[in-house]
Amino acid sequence: MHHPDTFLWEEDIPGGCHWSGVLRRGTTLRLMDVIGGANAAVLFFNQEEKLERYNMADTLKSQHTFRLTKGHACHSDMGHIFCCITSDTVGWHDTVCGMSDAELIRRKYGAGRYQELRNEMFRSGLDGMLIELGKWGLGMRDVVSNINFFSKVTASSSGKLMFHPGNSKAGDYVNLSFEMDTLMALSAAPHPLDPAQTYQPGAVRLTAFATPPSMVEECARIPENVRGMQNTQRLYACHGGAS
Repeated sequence: MHHPDTFLWEEDIPGGCHWSGVLRRGTTLRLMDVIGGANAAVLFFNQEEKLERYNMADTLKSQHTFRLTKGHACHSDMGHIFCCITSDTVGWHDTVCGMSDAELIRRKYGAGRYQELRNEMFRSGLDGMLIELGKWGLGMRDVVSNINFFSKVTASSSGKLMFHPGNSKAGDYVNLSFEMDTLMALSAAPHPLDPAQTYQPGAVRLTAFATPPSMVEECARIPENVRGMQNTQRLYACHGGAS
């Protein structure tokens, strides 16, 4: 893979595993589907005040969308912008289906305990997310509606949700360019509606690099994103410009 000139770091998250970390404003994080069929359940929190977090309803209604893709932004519940989606080879990321829990995984795939399988155990999306949130003093009450990057779900005329296998191929990626200092938690377990008969979640590669100056212009085409970015700039101006 070609790294941008401003490459900072890279890490692979095996399918079914989890990760969390702080992304500073001015940093872009690339999420790549390594082998195809990945699902990356993601939550965002304000690193300085974790009561501020990603808000699915505000994100969707302000941009008149059901999915996320290039040009969309991820809004907080305080009117700020966590990040802008500045590049996307997938084209559709699920916003409404949440994460699998341990009971759903057991019903779909059977028992896959650590005692027998070690690192190949069958983890649920929720369990992985809670492990990461616990590292930052957060827990179950902090789990809100998440984004499922790489997964496509549509609704029929009757309202039935339909999962689309094969939405993401090996090498597909999405770039998240951060406007805030953001705590991001990620769980790479299967999407809750994935019809696969075996537990084989795909790996996710994380690559961080400095955001080029013109990159976030993609999100400025939507008026509510412009307002959110202005609110975010004021937030950091009140802090003396420090990040």
